[in-house]
Amino acid sequence: MSTHRFRRPVAGAGLAVSLAAALSLAALTGCTGGEAAAGDTGSDAEASVIVPGRPGEEARTVSPREAREAAGEGTGPNAADHAFMTMMIEHHEQAVEMTELADAYAEDSAVRGIAGRIAAAQEPEIEAMRAWLLRNAEGGEVTGDGHGGHDGHGDTMPGMASEEELARLRAARGAEFDALFLDLMIAHHEGAVAMAADVSAQGNDVTALEMAAEIGASQRVEISRMEAMR
Repeated sequence: MSTHRFRRPVAGAGLAVSLAAALSLAALTGCTGGEAAAGDTGSDAEASVIVPGRPGEEARTVSPREAREAAGEGTGPNAADHAFMTMMIEHHEQAVEMTELADAYAEDSAVRGIAGRIAAAQEPEIEAMRAWLLRNAEGGEVTGDGHGGHDGHGDTMPGMASEEELARLRAARGAEFDALFLDLMIAHHEGAVAMAADVSAQGNDVTALEMAAEIGASQRVEISRMEAMR
């Protein structure tokens, strides 16, 4: 994920207010980092927040977690974080299922190629989200095998293909499959970007916010690539 540095000290305001504003800006802009560079899906660098210094002191750079603690905000996961992780697992699982169909039935090698990249990115993210739910099981829905309790959320998640659409995709072959796959996967990615934006505005957990930012940035790049294949 791209590193974002905000260097706008707020003069004349309390430290907590300045920190809260910086954190809000970091969360809202994090999901767009990396969009400008095609193929850049982020790095291990953590977004930083500039904390205004007291009179006569220089501003300092801290991590989002340190900034939240300094501002008196809790850093624990909230309901928005749990909802995002729980539902995004199901969202990713459907995308992976669609990529498996592309491997079998797509005609265009470019379609098979991007399907492979989507699967390679989302399968590890599924495991990371399951691990997060296990670590933060209190208040979350986690079954004994480490899967989030996410069944039945499909109707509430943007971009999810319907059973009828999946049936059409399974039956399609060649160029017909390619066109339908691109239509469904672009819509699917747009839904994931919307979900990432929602948790960026409402979530609290640094790990969840970082994952949302990375998903939003990488899937925007993939949307552009798939649109160019149409």
